[in-house]
Amino acid sequence: MHKLNILQNDQTIFWQIVTDNATVMLSYWDKNLMCRFANNAYCRLFNIDSNDLINKLTLPELVGSRFNIIEPYVKEVLLGKNQIFEREAIVNDGKSGYALVNYFPHIVDGVVEGFISQAADITPLMQLELELKAKNKMVVEQNTRLLNFANIVSHNLKNHAINLATVLDFYLNAESTEEKEEMMGYLKGVSKGFSQTVENLNEIVHAQNLGSKKPVTVNLHEYIERALEILRIEIVNTHATINNIVSVGTELRINPAYCESIILNLISNTLKYRHPDRTPMVEIYTQDQNGYLVLHVKDNGLGIDLEKHGKDLFGMYKTFHGNTDAHGIGLFIANFQVQAMGGYIEVESTVNVGSTFKVFFCKNPQHDSLTNPLNNVVFQ
Repeated sequence: MHKLNILQNDQTIFWQIVTDNATVMLSYWDKNLMCRFANNAYCRLFNIDSNDLINKLTLPELVGSRFNIIEPYVKEVLLGKNQIFEREAIVNDGKSGYALVNYFPHIVDGVVEGFISQAADITPLMQLELELKAKNKMVVEQNTRLLNFANIVSHNLKNHAINLATVLDFYLNAESTEEKEEMMGYLKGVSKGFSQTVENLNEIVHAQNLGSKKPVTVNLHEYIERALEILRIEIVNTHATINNIVSVGTELRINPAYCESIILNLISNTLKYRHPDRTPMVEIYTQDQNGYLVLHVKDNGLGIDLEKHGKDLFGMYKTFHGNTDAHGIGLFIANFQVQAMGGYIEVESTVNVGSTFKVFFCKNPQHDSLTNPLNNVVFQ
């Protein structure tokens, strides 16, 4: 019997040595949540001596207000159910980190007498996971920027390509010298607009590379006139009347490449979605509203059923009227460019009556740089 007691004592000492030198944090709590065992790692976690913890403190007394975080798991383990969860914890030299916690019920004759708590510091693994997520996000953002820049290039250059083809066709079919000279005038205008668009697209490339683009002061009236010049052939062919009522002195601090793109997209849409039974009438004007300069583009076109299509209005590749030349890119691009400059777009529309797009440009941005609007694109 004496020899057996010695062996039992030796075994107890052995397991005490093992647990005290383990890096995992081990403890045992009875069904009344009184601490009955805690190894060195667990005591270090709470900066407490084992003599002041074991048989002295309950789990709620030890962890204080943080008990409400683990209480649901404690209740479940006392019902005999294994628990495993992650939680933030002070895990190393007072620094915050993450722990993977396991609760195992201690069951005797079908009755839960307490539970064993095992916690492992997984801070390095969590940091690695966060780093991998950040790198993955960066790759996704870069791929998204490349895809959407290609869409911007395609969409913004399309009008020039259409105008160039139309003017050349008119020139080849002109019957007089006067008509050819007139077409050459149009051709010079198309060439000038094309050069300006390429320059603005180059600005976007620089913005992509630098991560941001400082805004400059632009004359809004002049940018609208520039867009009308780019769209002159379409305006003439559709017999549209477009009134630029924006004051000559209206200025904005804005990315000029985005300014041109937004205006061009909105005006070209008024022509693309014109009503077949009437000539297009478009009014462009501004209002001051709660710290924003609001650009209104009002037309008498087909209109949009906002109840049906409102949630998809700015989605990529979303079209609503069945036009063969509609690709669902213009409003998508415009919306993200406006958001990048701290603004937003609202739409009022009635089917067969017309639409008004309201672009809210921030007059006093909180910082002097513009973020890239394509960094956080969600494809719909």
